Amino acid sequence: MDTLLPVAPGIRRQARGLRVVVSLFALLLVAPFASAGNGTDGNAVAPIIAQIDAGHFKAADTAITGAMAQPGLSTDTRNVLAFQRERMRRILLDFTLSADDVQARVRKQIPDLSDAEFAKWNAAGLFEHQVIDGKTLYFKRSPANLFRLSPEALARRAVQTPFVEGPMEALNDHQRAIYKAALVEHRSSVLPRRLRMTQTLTVDADAVPAGETVRAWIPYPRAVPGQQEDIRYVASVPAKHQIAPESALQRTAYLEKPAVAGQKTVFSVSYELTLSAQYHAIDPDQVQPATITPELAPFVAERAPHIVFTDAMRKFSHDAVGDEKNPYRIAQKLFAAVDRIPWAGAREYSTISNISDYALHAGHADCGQQTLLLMTLLRLNGIPTRWQSGMVYSDDGSHYSNIHDWGYLYLAPYGWVPMDVTTGRLHPIASDDKALEWFYLGGLDNYRIAFNDDFSRSFQPSKRHFRSDDVDSQRGEAEWRGGNLYFDQLDYDFDWQVLPAAQGRSGK
Repeated sequence: MDTLLPVAPGIRRQARGLRVVVSLFALLLVAPFASAGNGTDGNAVAPIIAQIDAGHFKAADTAITGAMAQPGLSTDTRNVLAFQRERMRRILLDFTLSADDVQARVRKQIPDLSDAEFAKWNAAGLFEHQVIDGKTLYFKRSPANLFRLSPEALARRAVQTPFVEGPMEALNDHQRAIYKAALVEHRSSVLPRRLRMTQTLTVDADAVPAGETVRAWIPYPRAVPGQQEDIRYVASVPAKHQIAPESALQRTAYLEKPAVAGQKTVFSVSYELTLSAQYHAIDPDQVQPATITPELAPFVAERAPHIVFTDAMRKFSHDAVGDEKNPYRIAQKLFAAVDRIPWAGAREYSTISNISDYALHAGHADCGQQTLLLMTLLRLNGIPTRWQSGMVYSDDGSHYSNIHDWGYLYLAPYGWVPMDVTTGRLHPIASDDKALEWFYLGGLDNYRIAFNDDFSRSFQPSKRHFRSDDVDSQRGEAEWRGGNLYFDQLDYDFDWQVLPAAQGRSGK
C-alpha cells in the first residue's frame, strides 16, 4: 500500500461499479485467528460477509449477535464474526463524507465548480462511495483522488500544484546506471549501497490507560540474496527487543513499553543493511513456460481471498493477452494493462474482501492492489508470482519516503525476477536503449527496503488481537490487553542515512 504517488501513466476516466467477491476464505483470512478448514462454520459467516459487502450493516450486526448466541460456536468462528463487526467500524472510518462534503472539498480546488459538473463526475463513478443502510457515504480520500482519475478535473484546478513524486517514477540516471552496470558486469545484482534506517512507531497519548503495557511490532527486513544483505541491528527504544527469525515472511522487531499518562508511547528500531539494484537482461525468445515443480506450485495457485480466478479475471486476461503463448510477452501485456489502471489513494486493505477483484473493478488502485491484480492475472496464465513490500525513499535532499508494494515473477530459464507495476513502464528518450521501457519488469532500483516476502502471514510473536492491516506490514502495529490500536491511534516515520560502502559489513 502506498500513500502518496503521482498520477499513473495512461490515466483513464471510466465508471465502474464496485464488486466484491464474497468468499468464506475472505472471512477466514481477514481474522488472524482463523484458518481455512479449522472448524469455522461457513453457514454462519458467509451470509454475514455478503450483507456487509452489500452495505446492510444493521442487518449484519443483528446476524452477528444471533450467530454468537448459538451454542457450541467454535472459537475460530466467534473471532471471525467479531472481526466482521470490527470491519464495519473500519469501513465507517474510511467512508465519512456526504455528497455535499465532497463537493465542498472539490470546490476548494475548483472555485467555480458547477453543480452540473459535480453531478457528471459523480455519475461517472469518480467519487468512490458506498450505500450503507440506505445512506450514501463517500470515501474520505475521494475528493483528492478525483484529480488523479480525471484529466478534465485536473485541468480545472485553480492552482496547478504538482503531485509529490517518488524518486523512480520517471526514467532517470540511476536507472540508466543500473542497466549499464548489469550489462557491463554480466551480473543481475549491482551498485550496492549501505544504509542506516530508523523506523519509529508512535502511539497517541492516552490511547492506552497509564501503566498498561503497549505491545508493538515494527517491520524489520530479512536478508534477500542479491537485493538486501548484511543486516545488522543497531539499537531500539526500548532497548529490550525481539527480532523475528529470518524465516518470518513478514518479519518484525517486537517491543514492549508501559503507557504514561499524557505522553505518547514511542517505539523505534535502527539497523543497517546493504541494498543492491537488480536488472535481468531478459531475451523474450529464450523464455520458456516454467516447469511447475512442487516448490513453484503454490505460486501459480489461487489463494483466497485476494487471489481468485473469477470469470471477470479470466475475461480481462483474455482481452489483454489474446493468443500470446510466450510467458514474457504475456507478462508484458498484463503489466501494461494493469499499469493503465490509474493510481489513487486507497481505503484500508482489511476492509476489502478480495483486493485483486476490487482493483479490477474500482477504476483505480494503489500499489498493493495493482500488484495483487497482476499476480492473479499472471498466475491465471501459469506464470508463478510472489509478493514483496516495504518502503521507498530518496537521498536527493527531499527526505521523501513512502510505503510501497511490488512483486516477483518466475521466468524460465532466468528464475525469479522483480516487477513493479505501479512504478510501471518508463519512457526512454531517443538516446536510450528501448529496453529501459520495461526496466521494472525484470529490474528493481535500490531506493527501497523490503519488509515482507509474502502477504497475510502471522507475526512472531503473534498478535493477540486483530491486526490493523491483515495483508501488509509496513507502518507497524500495536495493541494492549484491551485490544488492537488502529491506525487512527498511531503514527509512523522513517529516517535514514547513506553510509560508506565498507561500513558495518558484519554482525546480525
